[in-house]
Amino acid sequence: MSLLKYIKKRTFTKTPEPAGKHRHVKKGKKLTFVIHEHHASHLHFDFRLEMDGVLKSWSVPKGPSLDPTVKRLAVEVEDHPFEYGKFHGVIPAGNYGAGSVYIWDKGTYESVHTDDPKESEKILLRELKKGHLKFVMNGKKLKGEFALIRTGIPGPKNNWLLVKKSDKYAGKWVDVQPIEKPQSKTSKLFAKPRNVQAAGAARSENPGFIKPMLATLVKEPFDRKGWIFEVKWDGYRALAYTGKEGVKLLSRHDISYNEDFAPIAESMGKIGFDAVFDGEIVVVDEKGRSDFQLLQQFQKTGKGNIVYYIFDLLFYKGKDLRSMPLLERKKLLKKVLPKLPRVRLSEYIVEKGKAFFEAADQNQLEGVMGKNGLSTYHAGLRTSDWVKVKTYQRQEAVICGFTAPRKSRTSFGALVMGVYEGNDLVYVGHTGGGFDDKKLRDVKKVLEKYVTKECPFKVQPKTNAPVQWVKPKLVCEIRFANWTQDGIMREPIFLGMRDDKNPQEVKREKAQPVEKAVLKSGKKVSGLQHSATSGLKKIQAFTHLDKVFWKKEGYTKGDVIHYYKEISSFILPYLKDRPEILHRHPHGPDGESFYQKNITEAPIGIRTEKVFSPHEEKFINYLICNDRDTLLYLANLGCIEINPWNSRIQHLDKPDYMVLDLDPLDIGFDKVVETALGIYKILDSVDVESFCKTSGATGLHIYVPLGGKYTTEQTVQFAHIVMEIARQQMLSFTSTERVPAKRKKCVYLDFLQNRQGQSLAAVYSLRPKPKAPVATPLLWSEVKNLKDPTVFNIETIFKRLDKKGDLWKGVLGKGIDMAATLKKLEKKYKSV
Repeated sequence: MSLLKYIKKRTFTKTPEPAGKHRHVKKGKKLTFVIHEHHASHLHFDFRLEMDGVLKSWSVPKGPSLDPTVKRLAVEVEDHPFEYGKFHGVIPAGNYGAGSVYIWDKGTYESVHTDDPKESEKILLRELKKGHLKFVMNGKKLKGEFALIRTGIPGPKNNWLLVKKSDKYAGKWVDVQPIEKPQSKTSKLFAKPRNVQAAGAARSENPGFIKPMLATLVKEPFDRKGWIFEVKWDGYRALAYTGKEGVKLLSRHDISYNEDFAPIAESMGKIGFDAVFDGEIVVVDEKGRSDFQLLQQFQKTGKGNIVYYIFDLLFYKGKDLRSMPLLERKKLLKKVLPKLPRVRLSEYIVEKGKAFFEAADQNQLEGVMGKNGLSTYHAGLRTSDWVKVKTYQRQEAVICGFTAPRKSRTSFGALVMGVYEGNDLVYVGHTGGGFDDKKLRDVKKVLEKYVTKECPFKVQPKTNAPVQWVKPKLVCEIRFANWTQDGIMREPIFLGMRDDKNPQEVKREKAQPVEKAVLKSGKKVSGLQHSATSGLKKIQAFTHLDKVFWKKEGYTKGDVIHYYKEISSFILPYLKDRPEILHRHPHGPDGESFYQKNITEAPIGIRTEKVFSPHEEKFINYLICNDRDTLLYLANLGCIEINPWNSRIQHLDKPDYMVLDLDPLDIGFDKVVETALGIYKILDSVDVESFCKTSGATGLHIYVPLGGKYTTEQTVQFAHIVMEIARQQMLSFTSTERVPAKRKKCVYLDFLQNRQGQSLAAVYSLRPKPKAPVATPLLWSEVKNLKDPTVFNIETIFKRLDKKGDLWKGVLGKGIDMAATLKKLEKKYKSV
């Protein structure tokens, strides 16, 4: 292929890229490759293979993966000159591909069939034509066999898949930092890249509090290649933050353990480097077995063999390791953890989960942890990459009351217990076992602080004795035989109080079948995670980044998160302080979706507000999206589109704008455009400024700023008047009829979107439609010639924003004078 396309796209007096007008003549040396990390409108990686005197090039949005189960989309682009293999620098703004270009990796490569340079090139050129290249890479980062395969998916013929083949290099983690960066100083003419970096062990500031990753309970042990198995310690989960300023030993809820477990804090304080460790604080008996009751005694007496078993390393010397595969984190942990009193490395075995569980059972341990060796660290989430198998049943329970003692019993008879199902406490039984006299007195002393007359259960249970209710503030640990059909614990034994657990988090723990929970996990993980996860403070955990949401286009869930990270500065002003209605697509636009309003649980840092919903006629806990972390939390939940109210929590009955929704049914988009322009003329004729945006689907939205000065009822009536004027002027193809069957082949003039509690896809919101369109602001001069609203999509929107900026700012302006406008409309359109 010629270099003509490459040359036509560039002005070489304005860009430092090499002109490279001629093909390179090979002189018997090995073929070379280079991978560029390109910070343009979107971070992507350019994969370039030397062939036929040029660099055959593919754009790989998410970068190469070393996991053979992961297939990366690679879009073939124009050939680049051989000299481009040495280029790294900054392409100035205004030029094609403006942004920083780093050399991420480079080296030599050859066909899998031969290492002879000439023969290798001939074979590769034949394979290129057929659409299936197989080659071996010898780079500083990428090594071993790879393949490039042209997809059979309908659409552009330049879509390929980059795949790592299974060999000794598969699954390895590599340093994600580029090997060569621009050295020259950039002038004001140079493009400033967006704040994007590849995830992995990237340099990071102190992470702040991290919620520990959680495990899923499964029914039985199993063997699996690539998994590791370790002891399930019976204690308190704790993260240790070390450094020159000392140590912080924190519970899973950010409570300091420095005083409670001073010997552990003292030992960890001897670590002089910055790091974050994850582990379990336990007290072990003479046989080395952790015992929760011994830990309880230590908290009261300070006596016992207390140990901190460390099993993970999350940060190390300023580098965030959470996107590294678990086995790589384990190797580094073993290397850097010094020998310290009362601190131990939690050892593991590979693959043999059944044998390990049998040994744990024989030694009367609580159970076994199974972990996917390739898994990344999902802070605060319970995933199938980590599972637990118990040798006996354990359950946390909320103490809801106690019964009076009988016969020689002292203090109380039994504890009445519950667990949460949604917002409601449900009864799971009562227990009087596991107590001696001292423990009875100690627990009764705590219970007396929370005595109440009100039953905490939604449905008061039947008990075998009168109950003194207590506020549901206390959590205990219970060992029991099994669950009855009625959901009651059989033969429950009290093990101790859990002051490290939040009562609201106590749910009935149900064991999942192994084939359901485990066998489907781990196929998404790679050594290189999506860049959407970098640079966040509050919400650290992202899941299933490689799950394909748009099958035809190849866009993934990670691309959705990445999009909202990049668009956050534009979209957030139009979300601030507005209740959100979540529209969740866990399996992408083609899968089942559902709406969620009431947010019963949210991570720390996610804001919710109780708002009265006129539809449900009750108060609902709505999510409020005021910052980027919350926006990305929504994206991680599968919210492809973002749906805010028209009004803010400061004045819920006074919307900031009026919305005129133009929704076509069995009619061309040209009629939607004609309708929009007709409404624009009506509003413009009475000096009302209006703003138009694509709906992100087949319609258009027209917004009129109100400034929060008018009630919902006034807004609906005003919108109805405008729409009725429009309908009378365009009778042949518009309708205000709500029933679709009665308005076929019409543009529906929907004014009811202005009712309180209604929501539309926000400006700059993605939509769950083909091509991943974006709800995009338009100049009125652009509306007339608009043929296809999907031209504004996840791929094109940033280039448009760079050129036109935010066209939507006026929507949040001071607003119209509604009374004066109505007089003008009445005068001009007397038929209304």
